Amino acid sequence: MEIDDSDNLLDLTSCQLHSLETIELPPTLTELDLTANRLSELDSRIAHLSALKKLSLRQNLIEDSAVEPLSRWDALSDLEELILRDNKLAKVPDIGIFSKLLVFDVSFNEITSLQGLSKASSTLKELYVSKNEVNKIMEIEHLHDLQILELGSNRLRVMENMENFTKLDELWLGRNRIKVVNLCGLRCIKKISLQSNRLTCMKGFEECVALEELYLSHNGISKMEGLSALVNLRVLDVSNNKLTSVVDIQTLTKYLKFPLP
Repeated sequence: MEIDDSDNLLDLTSCQLHSLETIELPPTLTELDLTANRLSELDSRIAHLSALKKLSLRQNLIEDSAVEPLSRWDALSDLEELILRDNKLAKVPDIGIFSKLLVFDVSFNEITSLQGLSKASSTLKELYVSKNEVNKIMEIEHLHDLQILELGSNRLRVMENMENFTKLDELWLGRNRIKVVNLCGLRCIKKISLQSNRLTCMKGFEECVALEELYLSHNGISKMEGLSALVNLRVLDVSNNKLTSVVDIQTLTKYLKFPLP
C-alpha cells in the first residue's frame, strides 16, 4: 500500500484485497488505484470522495451489479478517468454522471454491445473496449473529441458511424471480421490497426493524409496500392497477406519502413 505525502494518491495495486474495510480512504484522494485485487464489490465510502479524478478497478472480480451504484454517486461527477478493464462485466455501465470524463476503459470483459455509451460525456478523449464480444459500432457518434478508439478483438464486421471523429488520432480494430475499410475521410488520424481481419484490398485510406502508421498484417490483401497520397506514412505492416503486386508507393519509399510478406 502506498499513500503519497499529500494524501492525494492511494495505490493498492496487487494487495490481494477482498474488501477495503481495513483501509483508510482519505477524503482528499484524487487518485485511487485498486488494480489486481480480488474485489467483487465497491466500497460505499468511495461515493464520498468528491476530489477523486482517477479510479482504477482493473483486474478484479467486478460484475454488473457491483458497478451499478456508480451511476448514483453524484459526488464523483468530476471523475476524469475510470478503468474497469479485466473484470466480469457483461454490459457497459451507466457513466452518465461523469460530466468531465476523459478516459474510459472496459477492455477484457464480456460486453456484447456498446449500448449505454450514448450517456457518456462528449468530453471523452480515450475509449477502450477491446477483447469483448461487441458486434456493432454504435452510440458513440457524439464523442466528437475522441482521440483514441480501441475496439480490437471483438466481433465487428462493419466500420460505421465514424464520420464525427474528426479529432481521432488512433484507431485500433485488429482481430475483428471487417471486410471493407470505411473511414469517412478522417484526415487527422495518425495510426490505424486493422490486422487480422478479412480485408482483400487497400482501398479506403486515400483521404487519411496525416496517417503515419498503418498495420494490415494477417489479411487477404493481394495488391498494395492507393497509398501515394499518404506522404506522412512511416510504418506499413502488410506481412502475412497474399501480395502479388506492389505499386503506387514510389513517392513514399524515401521514408517508409515496412515488413514485406
